[in-house]
Amino acid sequence: MQIDTPLLRSHCASVVCRVSAPQALAFLADGLQLGQWALGCWQTEAVGGGVVRGRSLFDDTPSWVRPVVDEAHMTVVYHVGGAPDGLSPRIHAVVAADPGGCRISLHGSRTPDMDDARWLRLVRCHELEVLLIQARLELHAAPPAPQVL
Repeated sequence: MQIDTPLLRSHCASVVCRVSAPQALAFLADGLQLGQWALGCWQTEAVGGGVVRGRSLFDDTPSWVRPVVDEAHMTVVYHVGGAPDGLSPRIHAVVAADPGGCRISLHGSRTPDMDDARWLRLVRCHELEVLLIQARLELHAAPPAPQVL
């Protein structure tokens, strides 16, 4: 399948969650929580300096990630690499308040060295990962407050 077109050099997957935007941002910024939803960085463990290490569910290779949060803009940039000293900003998450909760979007850009198969896997992963984020957040969300009539 050929997917290398100018329109597909970046990808965004979004989902609406029934949690507050600050709660979602805190979850996304927590590197240890990343290990519950990022298929390329499963079962994360802290290695220091804000960096976590996890393993790919695809090929069991280790990966390192440093989430960098910008609370003012409600974003998290994930600096990713195959070694803790070789991280580059690759993925970013955006949280926006939405009626009844928030919208979470994962944005990825295709790097020049990414072949079609690797790019397609990243696109499909992000589409699934936003659903995992939604499920994990809503699983632990406080029940809605009763309405006073």
